[in-house]
Amino acid sequence: MPAEQKSETDVVFFDLDGTLTDPKVGITRSIQSALEHFDVPIPSADDLTWCIGPPLHASFLSILGSESRAARAVELYRERYSDVGLFENVPYEGVVEMLAEIVGSQRRLFVATSKPWPFADRIIERFGLRDYFGRVFGAELDGTRSDKGELLRYALKETSVDPTTAVMIGDRKHDIIGAAKNGMAAVGVLYGYGSREELSEAGATRLCKSPKDIADLITQREAA
Repeated sequence: MPAEQKSETDVVFFDLDGTLTDPKVGITRSIQSALEHFDVPIPSADDLTWCIGPPLHASFLSILGSESRAARAVELYRERYSDVGLFENVPYEGVVEMLAEIVGSQRRLFVATSKPWPFADRIIERFGLRDYFGRVFGAELDGTRSDKGELLRYALKETSVDPTTAVMIGDRKHDIIGAAKNGMAAVGVLYGYGSREELSEAGATRLCKSPKDIADLITQREAA
């Protein structure tokens, strides 16, 4: 993030999957469970990591090839995910310390995820992260606001935040592109599921290798 923006960063929006928590086990197992109902090969967990981050319906559409099959797959996915997969998940090492440090520097924090907000809200609660965030923003269960640009536009309006004072932090290109659509700075994280190339090509202002790097950047401990 450029030096002239660092001093103006008052609000931080965090993606959830691949940024605050590692959801690989729960998401991939739930996708595999859903795909068992269709006549398609079942990919391995490692072959499904590309599905972590983008809207789920779009991922199933790519795999299954039709809107109706994708919609049914989402239903089947949620049957497992809402009871089991939701908590096959863990915060990344250093995330709690990072959040505490940023909150301590008087920044306001929010979650902005393409995951449906009822699921995201339960994850934040489960891992004791509630007190760090003013609000959890996510998609509706019907897919409304699953696009990160639309979601951030809604979140900025709801919080009355000037986008020039805010930054979006995430691990996939959707986070970076969504931020750009709303006039926000965007920081990519390299410990999640997006590559350096993906994040750089999408226009990430800066890249961070760890939660500690994020805290250093936001609290201005890192040299410009």
